[in-house]
Amino acid sequence: MSTYAVPWTFAAIVRRDFAVLVRDAPSVVIQTAMQPLFLAFVLGRVLPELGLARPTFAEVLLPGVVALAVVVTALQAVALPLVLEFGFTKEIEDRLLAPLPVWLVGVEKIVVAALRGVVGGLLIYPLARLIVGWDKVNVSSGHVPRFLLFCAIAALLGSSLGLMLGTFVPPKQISVMFAVIFTPLLFTGCIQYPWASLAPLEWFKVLTLFNPLTYASEGLRSSLVPQVPHMAPWLAALAAAAWIACFVALGLRGFARRAVD
Repeated sequence: MSTYAVPWTFAAIVRRDFAVLVRDAPSVVIQTAMQPLFLAFVLGRVLPELGLARPTFAEVLLPGVVALAVVVTALQAVALPLVLEFGFTKEIEDRLLAPLPVWLVGVEKIVVAALRGVVGGLLIYPLARLIVGWDKVNVSSGHVPRFLLFCAIAALLGSSLGLMLGTFVPPKQISVMFAVIFTPLLFTGCIQYPWASLAPLEWFKVLTLFNPLTYASEGLRSSLVPQVPHMAPWLAALAAAAWIACFVALGLRGFARRAVD
């Protein structure tokens, strides 16, 4: 295998998958939008107007909705197709025949899924803000680089977790797996509440630290609404990086194992 061919082949596969992403943009929007936007509508618009939540609750909710959209979109973009490619269509065999190391094919899956997650999050942000009320959320414009950084971090969290799940979960159990992990992911990921506000529930505050979505939500909260109590951005980034490294290591190991089966 020529070392000169590897980067060009990798770039060609990424370019091909990105072209597919652009072609499938409408389905990406629909797939991305449903759960986060309904969450924003019910919790961020309906409850405050009924007086069952404070008007400022939208500021707490918006970053969590964006984080959920990015992570789940990236996760689904790699986990579900990977199960099909390994289990039924065998489409993955075409990639494995490319002049690339097996582990680099897995990395390409992570990168493309992360791009899809970022695109989904950037589409969801203005829609969710319109739903909760554009003027009801005092969004800071002074932390745009941090916002983009945590969008990328959230996307890598989702895509690397998706690679791990897609290679370790048997095809027949993938739907059960999503049903099992989605509810804990949704309610312990600091989407609807800031992590710093959980001091009265110390046990639950500790529990949320085991959910990678917590660090995406808190990082985006620190960049969009820094006036809301939040986890220190450097701590959220460091913890998220540790989760990503763990998921990538396990995912690539599972990918290599499935590739030789």
